[in-house]
Amino acid sequence: MCDQDHFENDRKDYEARGLVTRKQFGLMLGAGVAMMLPRVANAVAVTETDVTVTTPDGAADCYFVHPASGTAPGVLVWPDIFGLRPAFRQMGKRLAESGYAVLVVNPFYRVKKAPTAEAGGATPIQDLMPLARALNETTHMTDAKAFIGWLDGQKSVAKDRKIGTQGYCMGGPIAFRTAAAVPDRVGAVASFHGGGLVTDAPNSPHLQAAKSKAQFLIAIAENDDQRSPNDKTVLKETFAKANLPAEIEVYTGAAHGWCPPDSKVYNEPQAEKAWSRLLVLYGKALA
Repeated sequence: MCDQDHFENDRKDYEARGLVTRKQFGLMLGAGVAMMLPRVANAVAVTETDVTVTTPDGAADCYFVHPASGTAPGVLVWPDIFGLRPAFRQMGKRLAESGYAVLVVNPFYRVKKAPTAEAGGATPIQDLMPLARALNETTHMTDAKAFIGWLDGQKSVAKDRKIGTQGYCMGGPIAFRTAAAVPDRVGAVASFHGGGLVTDAPNSPHLQAAKSKAQFLIAIAENDDQRSPNDKTVLKETFAKANLPAEIEVYTGAAHGWCPPDSKVYNEPQAEKAWSRLLVLYGKALA
């Protein structure tokens, strides 16, 4: 999943190879500063607000952004280990400007309100591991049901269209389990540099997701594939057997964590490729 040594080693390696530059991640990291994402063509006006969602375990602080008029398909966003922060607010708003009602959650609400990583993507991962380890299959499932239920209670969310969910790093397996928790509602699942999608356990996220009714986009970092080269094959075989559409690709030159704009290994060309594939997925599955 996430570990600090991998992040730092990847940063040095990919900078040396010219795949990312120090300018991309060195000057603009921090809890309040993230690189500006490319503008959305024909962006719609949006309404954004901080909201509180009641779950079986308490009150989750979240960010909700949606088109200012009409209804739109709902999307549930699970952040990486650095949690709900400006970079993910920016990503959520960009998705809303593309025509979706987006809820970006603080997965660590049981312990701490956002921001849970004081320096954003520059926070030492070892400082955050206790937060991540406190989550498990049960919390994934109960939170998924609560957040999807909340989305369905919003006037801005289209009830006659499926909901999408996407996860980054530790959020990847949570997105998989979201599809399993609410199979009749979730129509699309995206995982970007997801950690722990495939395990040997009977409750592995990939096995649970295969029982859903969703379409999948699984974007794998090159170095994650090098560490676990068989995962992509297992994923392809599992979803093919379940007769679920799944686009599974290793992103060459992309290191674990390449999508959020405040990541130490942010790779804009490959992040934009992943973004474009996400819009294709949602365009098909949430239409």
